[in-house]
Amino acid sequence: MTSTNQSPEPIDGAALLDEVEAFHRRFNIFPTEHAYVAVTLWDAHAHLMDALDGTARLAFLSPEPGSGKSRALEIVETLTPRAATTVNASANALFRLVAADGGTPTVLFDEIDTVFGPKAGGNEEVRGFLNSGYRRGAKSLRCVGDGANQSTEFFSSFCAVAMAGLGSLPDTILTRSIIIRMRKKAPNETCEPYRRRIHEKQGHALRDRLADWTATIHDQVADAWPEMPEGVVDRPADVWEPLLAVADAAGGDWPDRARVACVALIKAASQGDEASVGVRLLTDLRDRVFCGADRMPTAAILEILLQLDDAPWADLSEDGQSCRPLTARGLAKLLSQYVRPDNSPIRPRGIRIGSGTPKGYYAEDLLDAWSRYCPPPPEIRNSRHAATPQVTGGESVADPQLVADTPAIEDEAPRMRIVG
Repeated sequence: MTSTNQSPEPIDGAALLDEVEAFHRRFNIFPTEHAYVAVTLWDAHAHLMDALDGTARLAFLSPEPGSGKSRALEIVETLTPRAATTVNASANALFRLVAADGGTPTVLFDEIDTVFGPKAGGNEEVRGFLNSGYRRGAKSLRCVGDGANQSTEFFSSFCAVAMAGLGSLPDTILTRSIIIRMRKKAPNETCEPYRRRIHEKQGHALRDRLADWTATIHDQVADAWPEMPEGVVDRPADVWEPLLAVADAAGGDWPDRARVACVALIKAASQGDEASVGVRLLTDLRDRVFCGADRMPTAAILEILLQLDDAPWADLSEDGQSCRPLTARGLAKLLSQYVRPDNSPIRPRGIRIGSGTPKGYYAEDLLDAWSRYCPPPPEIRNSRHAATPQVTGGESVADPQLVADTPAIEDEAPRMRIVG
């Protein structure tokens, strides 16, 4: 009697990802089609931590409660390996969770705003865990033992982390995250009610199939160098590389869908990034204040910035709680974080106007920062350049008649013209 050993049928990765996406669609209303693609790939990549050098944080954020963030995290929990959901956790507990036997966990942080919100304090150690753990090899040194019998030990922080919360997150975490900005359901948007006793088992069945499939592509993903969409470099490329590797391994239409989602979500994140106050300031200076001028007194810069209705400068929060208008000191502090072409910090300099020399800023000092940090300038400028007063002899720059009567002023070193 002879026996034949039949190889198991290969798993269709693309079809399996389609099923995972469909499972999300049953219970989650995401803001865009790209979000379904990204979250599905994130679920799969969490099964491949041993094969990856990096992992993307997943952040479900919204301005208001009741936007489906916790439900999204709940569905992710059913689909990912060794999922551990927490509302609050210390850094030490997180480090020990990652170090525990049984494999790398998937950490799910609900109500993350209670950890990083304005009333939550710094939580620098938890922030350090989230910041460092997106790359393999990240470790933190901790004391272990009791009393005098203590020693030091390195703990790894590398694991997949998904978060849900109100508002925003620290910029260092956002730049390591795929951001899904959730919204309340519109009247015409409906989804199936989630019943844990019934649907959790269905999610776990998909989770187990994802585990079986990802085991077959482990080596392929470990050796992959996925091609990035044009313009996706540096930190965004690090964030999306593991997801694109999963999409390429799945095949079908997932490689194309993944790259379209990559570009769209990176663009949306950059447009909605409220944490980058410095970049917003640089961009407003270039596009709405200087507008081609060679130099501007600080008083004139502040007068224009504080009149911008769609900008934060009239009620800037400097300590996370109190708000007040941007001052000359605040302007100097923000700009000093960036450097001039000679690598020295951007600082105010004297500008000769008639018999006075008020402090101000030169465009030549800002050019390098503008080119490195700001988005491309608008192709079609509005008429603000012609209407915006540039420099006066100390009077209000908002008086167009005064500007019209003010002649062009020449400086001595370097010799430049200030356009009036």
